[in-house]
Amino acid sequence: MRAVAQRVNGASVSVNGDVAGEIGLGLMVLLGVGPEDNEQDAVYLAKKMVNLRIFPDAEEKMNLSLLDVGGAVLSVSQFTLYGDCRKGRRPSFAGAALPTQGEKLYHVFNECLQQFGINVAVGRFGAHMEVKLTNDGPVTLLLDSKKNF
Repeated sequence: MRAVAQRVNGASVSVNGDVAGEIGLGLMVLLGVGPEDNEQDAVYLAKKMVNLRIFPDAEEKMNLSLLDVGGAVLSVSQFTLYGDCRKGRRPSFAGAALPTQGEKLYHVFNECLQQFGINVAVGRFGAHMEVKLTNDGPVTLLLDSKKNF
């Protein structure tokens, strides 16, 4: 399972012009699921996400977690995180999980975040979405449950 996490002052996702999810301070998370991923991967990434010390403390050092600052998560499914661009000009998405598996694990990830007490706003799985955000820092991190990067 792969994620791109961006520290934000605010973010929203819209589907067909209607806002599906919106947050203030927190993390904008793009989440991709691979065919070998399972619920343990979702739990691992959720736990890692809420405990990352990437928010500034009183001395402006990245020392506080999402839990510490009371931030929220805007979670958006993104199968293109498994796009392979090594050959040709068109990415191959053969490395992404099938939609049924991807959607199930996307929901497991979001439920895990909620179990930590995090307010989670979501996009719509499989829909064409428009994402807007104000990246704070900017701070952008790549996470992988298989620890490939």
